[in-house]
Amino acid sequence: MQVGIVQARLHYNVAAVVLAIAVALFLMLGFYAIRQQVSFWWPSVPIPVAAVSVRRYRQVRQSRFRMWRLKCFYERAVQRIQGNWAGTGVTGEEFSDPDHVYATDLNILGEGSLFELLCIVRTSIGQRGLANYLLEAPVPEETLLRQEAVRELRGRADLRERVVSLGEFDFLESKWSTFEEWLNSPALWFARHLPILTAVTSALLAGIVLAGLIGLIPWINVAIWISPLVAFHSVVGLIFRSRVNRMHAWVRPVSAETQVLREGLQLLEGEQFRSVKLRRLTDQVRNGTDSVRRLERLLNALNERHKDWFYGPSLVLLAGTQLCMAIELWRREHGESLRIWLHAWAEFEALNALAAYAYENPDNTFPEFTSDEVCFEAQALGHPLLSHTSCVVNDVELNRKSRFYVVSGSNMSGKSTLLRAIGLNAVLAPGARRCSSNVWTVRFCIAVGSRLLVERKVQVPGRSGPAAPNY
Repeated sequence: MQVGIVQARLHYNVAAVVLAIAVALFLMLGFYAIRQQVSFWWPSVPIPVAAVSVRRYRQVRQSRFRMWRLKCFYERAVQRIQGNWAGTGVTGEEFSDPDHVYATDLNILGEGSLFELLCIVRTSIGQRGLANYLLEAPVPEETLLRQEAVRELRGRADLRERVVSLGEFDFLESKWSTFEEWLNSPALWFARHLPILTAVTSALLAGIVLAGLIGLIPWINVAIWISPLVAFHSVVGLIFRSRVNRMHAWVRPVSAETQVLREGLQLLEGEQFRSVKLRRLTDQVRNGTDSVRRLERLLNALNERHKDWFYGPSLVLLAGTQLCMAIELWRREHGESLRIWLHAWAEFEALNALAAYAYENPDNTFPEFTSDEVCFEAQALGHPLLSHTSCVVNDVELNRKSRFYVVSGSNMSGKSTLLRAIGLNAVLAPGARRCSSNVWTVRFCIAVGSRLLVERKVQVPGRSGPAAPNY
């Protein structure tokens, strides 16, 4: 990775130098051409070189940014493996609920929490999805579907690299709240045929002015013919002015956050998954990329109308009003679909985050569930937030033969940690019929729904190291 960054920096510098030389040659040859010392054709010679250099410069710059982001991504992965990750990632505290039944006791959110350990997501949408997975209990069938999906994603390190690399820049985001506020904002009402009528009048106005510029129509006729069109646009613009300004304020934040979402949906659409859960997610986002790309273009055009020389013509052509109507039509047609796409992407990022943990902890396995009896059986159970070297593991059996434990011991001997470890594996079970039918080692437990991945399926006959709590 470090070698790739150095090579990218070298290519970046070369492209910048070539571009600078091409521009300098263009200016120098242009100066001599103006003084009639060389032909006017000579200044055009460096133009193709400059164009190629600009393209190469942008490509190498994007490659540098991508490699830098991947470097940070893998440095964070090393921190997780070494156990010094706490306090360096996203805490998820914005999703905290003081009335939640177990989030505080089990250290689900906050610094050094389960959320921070797992969170490798690219977007705020994905953060919301991961928080929902940790805080909400699915039905048993959904839990098994999530386990199947995580198993499939576990070895897809290439897919996780592509997710990390979404967007041209790292600061580009996709926030759930931004899209939600826009989708819930008041609708822009307009007559059904008004978009078609304004498009026709704008085309006529632009065509008449263009004909006048090339001399096909005398300017006096141009002024006469465009007067009613300009008057019509002025009336419509004044009627919709306040509503268009309010809508522009709502959609401006969305315009900065569609790119990462579009690229994410495109990535998801292009994958051929085997698991039922992942296939459902890809079906949910089918054709979403093209729709979001169209929205992105409309939003970018709306932002561009305020810039430079185009602002005046955009007022005359009623561009802002027409773009707002087009965006509103998009929301009417695809608004509910956008909510589905957001949910699908949130779930995919949550599953991808769980799969990353499974990949980094290959000795862990998944809990098994039974409907035969109410039980919880685990061997070498430990808390997932503790270091492998310092964690004291315990065997736990809660079934018909062993219905309860009395936990005792001195202060700081691990009583609360044991209860939290059990809680991470046992809480959330909607019906009390979720536990392992076989003995399974629980070293980790993260909700693959509510349940969580985990543990190594091995018998642990004995242990060395600090004593475990007394029962």
